[in-house]
Amino acid sequence: MPATQRSVQKLVGALVRAGRVLTGRQVAGRGVTVFPDDVFLVSYPRSGNTWTRFLLGNLIDQNQPVTFSNIEHRIPEIYFNPDRWLRRLPRPRMLKSHESFQPHYPRVIYIVRDPRDVAVSFYHHNVKARNIPDDYPMVQFVPRFIAGEFDPKFGSWRDNVLSWTVLRKDDPGFLLLRYEDMKRDTAGVLSSVVAFLDRSSFRKIDSNPEALRRTIELSSAENMRALEKQEASSWVLTKGTRSDKPFVRSATSGGWKTQLAPESVEAIESAWGGLMQDLGYDLVSRRTAISETVSDRGRR
Repeated sequence: MPATQRSVQKLVGALVRAGRVLTGRQVAGRGVTVFPDDVFLVSYPRSGNTWTRFLLGNLIDQNQPVTFSNIEHRIPEIYFNPDRWLRRLPRPRMLKSHESFQPHYPRVIYIVRDPRDVAVSFYHHNVKARNIPDDYPMVQFVPRFIAGEFDPKFGSWRDNVLSWTVLRKDDPGFLLLRYEDMKRDTAGVLSSVVAFLDRSSFRKIDSNPEALRRTIELSSAENMRALEKQEASSWVLTKGTRSDKPFVRSATSGGWKTQLAPESVEAIESAWGGLMQDLGYDLVSRRTAISETVSDRGRR
């Protein structure tokens, strides 16, 4: 392509972006307007954020179940909606984000998931989005996942998780949720979220046993998969992706044990073993476990 043509294309692109900003059509993203009563639902991608949005949306408003058609109005994602539109939402707002540490987020619910399961989910997500072919080897994908190649704006899993757990861990406006605990005791974790929101002066939420039961039922993987089949063509995250690959997959924890090769498990544990252990994830790679044990002895 001639240099003059490239220059014209760059100029047109810059003018289009400037027009979006001036007219308020630019997606909010990292520049989202933040209000003091906001609550941000944050995670590294493929860590259970969509499921959590369903859970909290169904619990906050029990008369109008969450669907893929209305979720962007209930707990919208900052990457697909203009800031002008987000500013008009009723307050207090709950917004979805994948950002690394943002000091101006007043209250944060952060979801963390075993990175071995995140790697598997991320792999299938990229197949669905046509970023990699069906036959792309998982063992080749994992090093790229560790390096944070597929969503570089959010950093690697380690970078994203550490940025929040280190810088906000003692902040009363920060709540850490483990995906695995949510799967094991969904009602108990939801109760802790309600208590956190109550301390944050969020809107009053009815969390009686029947409300929790109905919320969990409406937000089940089975129900979400059924909704996806009906609404995938209109939801921003699935529109244009492969219809033969589901967005909501098994929605389990520990699937990596049958889907990751030993060398992939070892690579993830070698890269992030210390942080994984701090978060309660056991290491299974023999070489990594020995290395961690020796390191622990050295620290003592």
